[in-house]
Formats: sequence, C-alpha cells, structure tokens
Amino acid sequence: MNRFRRGAAALLLAVTLPLPLAAAGTAVAAPAPPAAPAAPAGSPAAPAAHTRLELPRPTGPYAVGRDTLPLTDTHRRDPWVPSAGPRELMASMYYPAHPGTGGARAPYMTTEEARLLLEGIQLTDALPPGQLAATRTHARTGARAIGGKHPLVVLSPGFTLNRATLSLLSEELASRGYVVALLDHAHESFGTTFPGGRTLTCVACDTVRQAPEDTQRKLMAKVATGRAADISFVIDTLTAAPGRHHAPAWRHSAMIDPKRIGTAGHSIGGNSAASAMAADRRIRAGVNMDGSFFAPVPRPGLDGRPFLMLGGLNGHAPGDEDTSWLRDWRRLDGWKRWLTVRDAGHFSFIDLPVLGAQLGVTDPHAPLSGKRSGEITRDYVTAFFDQQLRGISRPLLDGPSAANPEVIFQKP
Repeated sequence: MNRFRRGAAALLLAVTLPLPLAAAGTAVAAPAPPAAPAAPAGSPAAPAAHTRLELPRPTGPYAVGRDTLPLTDTHRRDPWVPSAGPRELMASMYYPAHPGTGGARAPYMTTEEARLLLEGIQLTDALPPGQLAATRTHARTGARAIGGKHPLVVLSPGFTLNRATLSLLSEELASRGYVVALLDHAHESFGTTFPGGRTLTCVACDTVRQAPEDTQRKLMAKVATGRAADISFVIDTLTAAPGRHHAPAWRHSAMIDPKRIGTAGHSIGGNSAASAMAADRRIRAGVNMDGSFFAPVPRPGLDGRPFLMLGGLNGHAPGDEDTSWLRDWRRLDGWKRWLTVRDAGHFSFIDLPVLGAQLGVTDPHAPLSGKRSGEITRDYVTAFFDQQLRGISRPLLDGPSAANPEVIFQKP
C-alpha cells in the first residue's frame, strides 16, 4: 500500500528536469519521476483497483458529444521523424449536444496510451493502465449537435502528455456552448493512438532529453512554433467551406463560427497558444496555463488581442526564476490578466490532480485539492472565453473574490 501511495503521489508531480527547465515550469521527457513521500496519514486504505475514476460532471446547460478526428497536414513533414511523411494530428472534437442522444460514453484514452503514459513516468506498478483508460467521461459518441453557430477553442496539452489530460476542460467548454478541438501532436506525447491501432511514441522527448541545455530551450521553442502551425492547420481544416470534390473535414464543421476562435494550452501548449496568436490573426483570444514562453511573444505584442496567463504562485509569480512571464506580460498589448494560484503545482490545471484526489492522494508540493484545481481551471478559463469570444461580462475576471481565495491577480 505504501508503495502505491508513493507512486500515485508521484503521478501528480512534474517529471524530473534539468534544473533551469524545471524552474521554467515546462514538463519535458525524463528518465524517472522524483521520489515522492508517502501519502499523509488518513489516506484511504482501499486498493487502487477498487476505485472508479471519473471526471467531474460539466456545469453547462448542454449535453456533450465527442468525435475523434485524425488529421494530416500534407504541406508539412513530421518535424521529429521526417521519414514518417506528413505531419499527423489526432483531434477529439467536443461539441454541445442534445441531452439523451448519442451512444456510449466516449473513452478517456486507449489502454495502450494509458500504459505508455504510466510507463513514461515509471508508474506501471502503481496504477493499472486499464483503470486509467476506463476513467468515466460525460461526452457521448454520436450525440446530436445543437443548432446555431458556436465559438471554437483549440486546446494543446503539455509536452509528453496525452490530450486526454485536458478532458475536464474540454467537456466543460462544450457544455457551455463551445466547439473544442483537443489535439495530440504526433511524436510529442508518451503515446498517441491513431486509427487502425497504430500508436506513436514520443520521439521528441528523447530528442529534447539528449540535447545540451541551450539546445533544449531551442527545441522547446521549436515545439511551440510547430504546434502553432498545427493549430492554424486545424482551423483551416475545420472552417474550410465544403468544395465540389470534397466533404467537410468534420461532420459538424458548419456549427463553428470562424469569427470567434480561441486557443489555450497547458505547459508548452500554453506557449503554443501565444505563438499561434502571433502567427494567425483569426485567433481572437488565448490562454497559457503554467507554461514557460520558450518561444517569446513578439515585441510588438498580439495586435491588441486578449490573453490570460494562469499559473501556480510558486513558479509563475513576478520575481520567480521563470522570467519569461514578466518579459511577455510587458509585451502583451491588449486586455490581459496574470493570475497565480496558491498551493498549485504544474499539473494543477489538468485532469491528473482531480483523478489523483479520487485515489486519496495529494501532492505535498502542491497541496491544492484536486476538486479546487478542477474548479479554478474550469471557472477562470471558461469565464475568459465567455467574455472575449461571446461578449458576456464575467466579473470573476475583474479582481480577487471571496469565493476563490487561492487566486491572486498579479499587477507587476
């Protein structure tokens, strides 16, 4: 049991990094996770296998549908394995749907993806891959989409992490009336399964890990700008009008409003959101969740477009070692907020702490509860997109609130 507790706690810690990169708050591939202390006294004694993991229920008025969409950009070669041919992506497409429609609940991830994720952070003996893969979701396959035009938000996960780790936020946004394209970028996660059962592993992880420190930073900037190109390609694909000789890339593409597009991401995915905005004026708003800006925001800014920086207080407050946040905060030239969360860690803005809490585990280095981690991410990110893409005033973004004492509004 103690072995399980130590392993499950480590699941909520960032993977081991060279110190300068670790200080920058960006998870990169690593040979092993740091040692984790035993779980606090009073943790549940039930074995992991007896716990059914489940995402929190979305709070919006709509049911959620989900499709899975493989995409190939034939105009670019894979940046990590050129011999593999064109750049490949996997997208989970979430959308607002009519309640009571659709088939089974959408799977969280494949068992092979779960195995590779747990293997990548050396926790295969702590949590069965099948149990993680079977995490209960709320989106349903084949659900009937609601009518009308809806904003599109493109999401990008952290380096090494499968796109499933942003499922909670994706389901929440869809339940609030957004279309969400949640991406996996080929060869940048421990494992991504493509149609036919083909699973690609993290070639980029090995490339970054084996490089000298100064080269690592350049490679992480390459990840961010490459993903920015992926985001623009996905927008092209989803918003293209159907032609005489081809069908829309996605069966519900007509529900996307091409004039209301945002992007967000965790870790390097957050840096990618800023890079995508810099390169693509169609993107009206962006969010960086605890990611260092390896690829800087351009000196002239983002043409006045709004941007939210949401991160942990310990690591992304003004004066911390990751100076990229202060540098790029000064370059942001539109509506902007810099929010830091007390007791949060690098993974506090994704699904892992929420699922870890269901196992009775709290990371002692990031004691914010899994429940609050999920609520804060859900509430602030959706409030930002409501205000910036839908024109709905959200006082939550105006300043500190008694309901969210953990959230600090930084004004350097």
